[in-house]
Amino acid sequence: MRPIGTLQDETQAKRLNDVLYSKGIDSQVDETSQGLWEVWILDDDNIETSKSLLEEFRRNPDDPAFVQVSRAAARRRQQDKAAQVPKRNRVVDARTVFYTPPVPLGRLSLVFIAISIGVTLLTTLGGNSRLRQMLSITEFQRANGEYVPPHRGLPEVRRGQIWRLFTPMFLHFGILHIVFNMLWLRDLGSMIEARKTSWLLLVMILVLAGISNVAQYMVSGPNFGGMSGVVYGLLGYIWMQGRFHPASKLSLHTQTVTFMIVWFFLCLSGFVGPVANTAHAVGLGVGVAWGFLDAQLRASLRRG
Repeated sequence: MRPIGTLQDETQAKRLNDVLYSKGIDSQVDETSQGLWEVWILDDDNIETSKSLLEEFRRNPDDPAFVQVSRAAARRRQQDKAAQVPKRNRVVDARTVFYTPPVPLGRLSLVFIAISIGVTLLTTLGGNSRLRQMLSITEFQRANGEYVPPHRGLPEVRRGQIWRLFTPMFLHFGILHIVFNMLWLRDLGSMIEARKTSWLLLVMILVLAGISNVAQYMVSGPNFGGMSGVVYGLLGYIWMQGRFHPASKLSLHTQTVTFMIVWFFLCLSGFVGPVANTAHAVGLGVGVAWGFLDAQLRASLRRG
């Protein structure tokens, strides 16, 4: 999502928004602190086309052709909105076979899903001890019924095996474990790719995985894995962006947030079995802080 320019008049800005809509280009207009109206394009692939339309529009914003297109676009918006009502009523927000994804599957999200599924199959849901050891945050062994590391302090990482900070996110120990995480990664990751960039998603995944994995290790040792810390971090980021930076076009249904928070506390209760609760909590906390601080910084920059 990027701005392509400003217009001085609100009416003209909204008219251009309609013209872009008629071309199948999603956009929005926001008032700046200087009283101008800034035009934002949601999909970077439409930037050049939108800039050309903007220049043409600036030369004669009152051109009858633009006025006519604007009126037609307004009618089309109403029709599209009306058509979406029954569709939304049919959508089930829980992860079921009737679920409708909010955005197309992002390429980077697909890569991480494919790696996670591949690792899960190769480790036979964690049963392949050797490969699991290679991908865990540190090697460990079983003693007196408990998994314990031979040494504290992440010795392999200190010797240069940096990947161990991140690779536990690819380990999953049950069918529901990986299905649940991959469905959420598909939605949340793809949403960030569509509204922001794949580069941002990559940075977020690595940061969230690294921090939540280290936190989980410090609390309970190395016997853990899964993408849940990352998923909760992405959830927290999108949640805060939707509340404090609407221009990001990132948002979550209230019932989605409620479901995930309820699931979070259900995991804490121990009812669903052993869960990396520290990774969940730390991931969520980092994501919320990231989303909130980013929104506040952007608001501050826009106020000048």
